[in-house]
Amino acid sequence: MYHITLSKEIKQNCPEFRGAAVFAEVTNTPYCEGLWQEIATFTQELRARETTDSIKYQPVIAATREAYKRCGKDPSRYRPSAEALRRRLLRGLELYQIDTLVDLINLVSLRTGHSIGGFDADEIQGTDLELGIGRAEELFEGIGRGMLNIEGLPVYRDRIGGIGTPTSDHERTKMKLETRHILAIVNGYNGQEGLKEAAEMILELLEKYASSTSGTIQYFE
Repeated sequence: MYHITLSKEIKQNCPEFRGAAVFAEVTNTPYCEGLWQEIATFTQELRARETTDSIKYQPVIAATREAYKRCGKDPSRYRPSAEALRRRLLRGLELYQIDTLVDLINLVSLRTGHSIGGFDADEIQGTDLELGIGRAEELFEGIGRGMLNIEGLPVYRDRIGGIGTPTSDHERTKMKLETRHILAIVNGYNGQEGLKEAAEMILELLEKYASSTSGTIQYFE
């Protein structure tokens, strides 16, 4: 597994933070009908009970937005991924269909409100990761977004640089069809509440839709 630590700045600005790292061997596929049935069901439920205005009051999303403010980022300009996904559905748009691993992580994020980093573990450099705060002019290529200004964003870094923020993960470590080992990190800016359930949901869906049989969960703070 990985040795994941929090920087002094994160501990000062986000003292409630707790994290869960899920590691598993997987088989990815371009599309999974069963998974998309679950996504369709959740989409109907969300549209029936939420509005684009109410999303930001969901406890996990509200805590992530508050963490952004404390770290120096405007959460209305750089939205946490869970909020952005819910807003997309509530605007009447469909979820992007990428591949089974990405779609699966998106579903857990939508259900729980946690922003979740999903990485190809074989592309991570070293086994030490630190959650810090993005610096001015720090280079970070967001997935499908080009160069992203991560100053003031919480960011996980491996040996050579940033790999993930709650707004976007990095192109270098993104999951793809050839991915065989996944590291998924659940970010609990509201503390432990719902963290175990989100991590276990990832494992359950990986077993169900990505042929995983030996996943593990590691908690850190």
